[in-house]
Amino acid sequence: MTTNDSLQRLAQTIESRKLANGGDPEKSYVARLLHKGPDAFLKKIGEEATETVMAAKDIDHGGATPELQGKLVGEVADLWFHSLIALAHYGLSPADVIAELERREGTSGIEEKALRKAQGRDAAEKR
Repeated sequence: MTTNDSLQRLAQTIESRKLANGGDPEKSYVARLLHKGPDAFLKKIGEEATETVMAAKDIDHGGATPELQGKLVGEVADLWFHSLIALAHYGLSPADVIAELERREGTSGIEEKALRKAQGRDAAEKR
């Protein structure tokens, strides 16, 4: 089993929880978030991102103990999970993110950021 398989299975479960696919907000946390709309799941992404940062800082200050490492892994899992809900809402999947990461593979992060900045300037000038 690969990581991509696990992400794909989770994405399929999230997809099945959409209201259009029979998801019930009374029985499913994912359906409830999707029913409430983007503000609900985007807020959760922000919360989970903050908790991820805090868990990493705990390791910085308390050492890489198994307990603190487990907390960081759990927070990243929560962040990924809520991000997958956002992707599903917007008609995207983990495969789209993996394809983007593969596209960037071997590219300097500094070069990638400079390219995106230049593309943003070009788009702004065309408006």
